[in-house]
Amino acid sequence: MSRPLDTIGSIKTKLGLLVAGSVVVSSLLALVGSAAEVPWLLVLPVTVGVALAVTQLLAAGMVAPLRAMTEVADRMARGDYSGRVHTQSSDEVGRLAASFNRMAHDLATVDRERRDLIATVSHELRTPLTAMTALLENLADDVVPADEDNLRRALAQAEMLRDLVADLLELSRLEAGVARLHHAPTPVRALLDTCVEQVVAGGRTARYDVSVPVDLVVEADPARLRQLLVNILDNAGRHTAPGTAVEVDAGGSDDGWWVQVTDAGPGVEPGDRERAFERFGTDPSGGGTGLGLAIARWVAGLHGGSLRFVDPPSGRGACLRLEVSPATKAPAATPAPAPRPTTQAPTAASSSLDALFGRFWPEDGARSSLRTVAAAGVAGLVAGAVLSFTAIGVSWTFVAVVCGAAALLTARSRREPWTLVCAGLALLLVLPMSLLDAVWVQLLCLVAAAGVFLCGTTAARTVTGYMVTGVAWPLASLRGLPWFGRSLRIAGAGSQVPALVRTVVWSLLGLAVFGTIFASANPVFSDWVDRLVPSLTFNDLVARAFLACFVFAVTLGAGYLALNPPDVDVLGRRRAPRLANRYEWLVPVLVVDGVFLAFIAAQARALVGGRSYIEETTGLTYADFVHQGFGQLTLATVLTLVVVWVAARRAGDTPTDRRWLLGSLGLLCSLSLLVVASALRGMAVYQDAYGFTTLRLFVDFFEGWLGFLLLATMIAGAAGLGRWLPRIALVSGAAALIALAALDPDAWVAERNLDRYETTGDLDLRYLQTLSADATPAIVERLPVDVSRCVLQGMPRNALAPETLEDARAWNLGRSRAHEALEDLGPVSTPTSDAEKCAGVWEVFGQ
Repeated sequence: MSRPLDTIGSIKTKLGLLVAGSVVVSSLLALVGSAAEVPWLLVLPVTVGVALAVTQLLAAGMVAPLRAMTEVADRMARGDYSGRVHTQSSDEVGRLAASFNRMAHDLATVDRERRDLIATVSHELRTPLTAMTALLENLADDVVPADEDNLRRALAQAEMLRDLVADLLELSRLEAGVARLHHAPTPVRALLDTCVEQVVAGGRTARYDVSVPVDLVVEADPARLRQLLVNILDNAGRHTAPGTAVEVDAGGSDDGWWVQVTDAGPGVEPGDRERAFERFGTDPSGGGTGLGLAIARWVAGLHGGSLRFVDPPSGRGACLRLEVSPATKAPAATPAPAPRPTTQAPTAASSSLDALFGRFWPEDGARSSLRTVAAAGVAGLVAGAVLSFTAIGVSWTFVAVVCGAAALLTARSRREPWTLVCAGLALLLVLPMSLLDAVWVQLLCLVAAAGVFLCGTTAARTVTGYMVTGVAWPLASLRGLPWFGRSLRIAGAGSQVPALVRTVVWSLLGLAVFGTIFASANPVFSDWVDRLVPSLTFNDLVARAFLACFVFAVTLGAGYLALNPPDVDVLGRRRAPRLANRYEWLVPVLVVDGVFLAFIAAQARALVGGRSYIEETTGLTYADFVHQGFGQLTLATVLTLVVVWVAARRAGDTPTDRRWLLGSLGLLCSLSLLVVASALRGMAVYQDAYGFTTLRLFVDFFEGWLGFLLLATMIAGAAGLGRWLPRIALVSGAAALIALAALDPDAWVAERNLDRYETTGDLDLRYLQTLSADATPAIVERLPVDVSRCVLQGMPRNALAPETLEDARAWNLGRSRAHEALEDLGPVSTPTSDAEKCAGVWEVFGQ
């Protein structure tokens, strides 16, 4: 496949153009993004990603020949010389590839000639060895007398064997084109009689009828011609029944001379005649090695003649005819053509990236996949087309689901229970973007959904595996570059890609044409189109293009991570060395146990002493006292889990060590549960005294989750199931976040504060103003109309702004309910129109 820089003849120029192209693309993207006022958090990753893609595209042709040479060299080291480097580059690397191919061709020729020589020698030595062995066996068994005549025959066979070895070596030189034939006048009848005698001595039982003029003398190399005749006579005898005649004819004319051998065997089908002359092209039922006729034809060609099958005169058997014309000049001996090179694809991964990522992230099984790239492209297009810029809403949930489905489509473990559980949790975590208006809940759930989903696709089992998964996602854009390039090459070579492009173009054209016609014909349909199709400005178009590229990149990275997950647990599987002395880990754990006991005792003393004791001792109110250390208690709970993890890894394996471990850590976890209960009780007291907030609610959930982990740690440790704790922590954390979202935090906090107002008369109206639209129905329902209007005076300009309500892609259940509540309430106050009236409301509530 032609590449952009193949026509440039200097690699230095290519490198310069590569750098210049990347810089120009990056600068243009940054300039366009800045002009369109696209946030730099979106421009920067897209610019870097496109620059990397351009670099990969331009550099592919520069390094592909080097990778191919590496692979072909590895194959040559294993004895396979058929590989070739295919490149259209004309630079130094291209010329090196051409030299490499010539070297590979020469090595293949040498190797082939060596193999052919071995096969030829083995075949040619068998016939005289068989004849000599038969004669010697007859002499040993007294079948024939050991007289001078028979001994001379044995000696002649040995000398013939010696001459044959020399002839075979000479033939190999002939095939290599480094020797010449020695032509001399050769009596054909005498040579045929000698050849027949040799074949019969080798065990052929056919009767050879030689009808050749005695005076027929030709110009030929006697040794080579004898080789040819022995082979064709032996071949005829092999396929002829014992005692059946093999007719041997020869003749000459002004046009040349010929020899014809006709047997009475089964014959050769016309379609198989040429195959019989191929090396190892013998009929399996014939018993030969498949080299005799190949050698015979080779010798015929050296004499400038031809050897072929013709139709037998009687219509039965096979007829071999040698024809040599004296006017025909023997062709120069040239090696047989080398095998046709096979097409070689570039190696599966860049060696530099393999060296960078090592065994942590190999590309085993990561097949090039156009489906993954296409799915990520669809996700990017969907995001660029439908994602709302006015507010988080149903379109965000839809895009998140599409991106997750695109990544899950090619996940290697997509049918594993763990992957399916994580995918289900991720689906639940993206629903709050369509159900709630609280941005902090939406973003927290979105980040958690991505993390849980990726941990499911990588099959992570340890805490370090979870962290490595988070790091591997952005690194996938670098690790997957070779895979991405191969996938694009598949797209370029695939016959379905043009059809797919045509389908998309015609579909979009049909949508635009008929959508415009129906929109102009029906006001209702037109209103739907206006609500669904945005009125794009230049800035909107550029921003959506950047967004589409960004979503495509992150989805493709997630898809590659799912298709070829790294060994994320490589660090978590490393077993820490066990401490030789028990006291090295036991004493620190017992010291921490003692500190926890002292703290629990102090908490108990304060609880028994009551409010008066706390105020006299600390000078703080009871609410302030119980709230003061909440953050520290949360930190202590987290550190407790760290202590348990370290002690479990470093403690010994003996039964005594295990008993001490379970006892000391069980006590620590039990005391930590009391700390968790104390922290939750303290937060409850503080909220009763000073009111509820979303932050306090969140830390309550977080502390409760830590308490659950402590309890799970105790149970798993006692049952020997500690390896499941990381996955329990991930699933329970996701479930806790889903439960928090299901609680509708802003609405719940508003309800609790209004309950407290009804009890105590205290209410922080300013804080109620900071809550999202989720709290609006509760405020409208439970506060007086004038107070509600003052509290919600900023809502029409923020969460319930007209552009948000008119954008169908930003629809959200929480905002929809808030809008209905505001419509029931009537026009709300604004900071300027009813300032004096609201000032009175603030004064009544002490704000």
